[in-house]
Amino acid sequence: MTEQSTTPDLEEALRGSVKAFNRRDFDAAMALYAPNAVWDARGVGVYEGPEAIRGFFEAWQGSYEVFERVLEEFRDLNNGVTLFVVRMRGRLPGSSGLVEQRFGAVGTWSHGLLERVTTYSDIDEARAAAARLAQERG
Repeated sequence: MTEQSTTPDLEEALRGSVKAFNRRDFDAAMALYAPNAVWDARGVGVYEGPEAIRGFFEAWQGSYEVFERVLEEFRDLNNGVTLFVVRMRGRLPGSSGLVEQRFGAVGTWSHGLLERVTTYSDIDEARAAAARLAQERG
């Protein structure tokens, strides 16, 4: 008999969360976050707990008439560490132009839930931080 992993596919879970955010289904999107989750949006603020994280996302996304996130890259570096690159694109009310931003994020996971996310505007810095953290946790 083949033994199957009980660890959920982290990339699939994150993609599902991103799709839920794009639908503005914040309940579904937040199901990925641990009860003690922290979102460190470096330079913007640190949000502790799912309610604070959700409030940050709702406020950010709510200022746009059209808003979309795209998960461009996902890497599982083992030891509960992932790197992901997200592109956000939105249109403000009354505007015809799009605003776009890419960021890298280092995520730490436990039991299939995100415990901490630290974002980096410099994607190479995010890559280096993720590699260091995976090595430290190994």
